[in-house]
Amino acid sequence: NQYDVVARIHGGGVAGQAGALRHGIARALEGDDPERRAPLKRAGLLRRDARETERKKYGLKKARKAPQYSKR
Repeated sequence: NQYDVVARIHGGGVAGQAGALRHGIARALEGDDPERRAPLKRAGLLRRDARETERKKYGLKKARKAPQYSKR
């Protein structure tokens, strides 16, 4: 009830954008009042989802998908 949040998020999908917004709000709340850090950390809101897209390798169709193999 104390804060109004306006945010623009670019890139990623719906779930990723929601996670980024949640992380941003948690960091803003922590910056406003350092006493909030412990409960936010316990709730896992200060942790970033560090997964990134694996690069495509040459000789493969995608990052891990190999071209079809024929034994005969």
